[in-house]
Amino acid sequence: MDNYFLDRRTVRQYTDRQVSDELLCEIVLEASHAPTTGNMQLYSVIATRDADIKRRLAPAHFGQPQVENCSVLLTVCADFNRFVLWCEQRGAEPGYDNLQSLVTAALDAAIFAQQLCTVAEMRGLGTCYLGTTTYNAPQIAEVLGLPERVLPVATISLGYPANPGVEVGRLPVDAILHSETYHNYSPADIDRLYSEKEAREDSKAFVEENGKETLAQVFTDVRYAKPANEAFSKVLLDYVLKAYPFK
Repeated sequence: MDNYFLDRRTVRQYTDRQVSDELLCEIVLEASHAPTTGNMQLYSVIATRDADIKRRLAPAHFGQPQVENCSVLLTVCADFNRFVLWCEQRGAEPGYDNLQSLVTAALDAAIFAQQLCTVAEMRGLGTCYLGTTTYNAPQIAEVLGLPERVLPVATISLGYPANPGVEVGRLPVDAILHSETYHNYSPADIDRLYSEKEAREDSKAFVEENGKETLAQVFTDVRYAKPANEAFSKVLLDYVLKAYPFK
């Protein structure tokens, strides 16, 4: 029997067929039943279909083609703005200008985003999670007109798949699951747990094309290098302190 979760693939290429507004609303409705802190639903999602707006968002996602070739681009935001406005209109004094509240909203948004992907894929659509959203949050916020207390945390491209996507492999369960307490990893554990990933042909090609000795070096020196991480961290922190001022 097919297993959706084991067989799922990330899809980056889409057909010209458009996802209808009705279907999108159904997907968002079902995704909105995901777990949430205190049933506050501290998230919003901006659906972008307009080609010009997609084009303006593309540089913030480093030009990834799925930004523009998808039917609809979904930017999921941690959103305390709506909840604060509701509190103020009901004579309640909100106290959510703090780190705990920001983390709460970000977690709500992440859970919602994952359920949205699952719902969409189980309806025959393809999705791609773009991990670039927090790298250039200020640019995204400007294009989408996000107010204070609304932070973009995830972006999902959505459409009808032009191909089945690629199986990329995952770490074994014993790399992830700890019994009772955290079990730290020995050098032998690391060798065993990452051996399958390192042995993949696409991983070997990745190492060769980047002129590195190991797959880990591709991540530390090329894909997620320290200088870039530090630069984007400053951009994000400056934006967070402006858009979600802490006391």
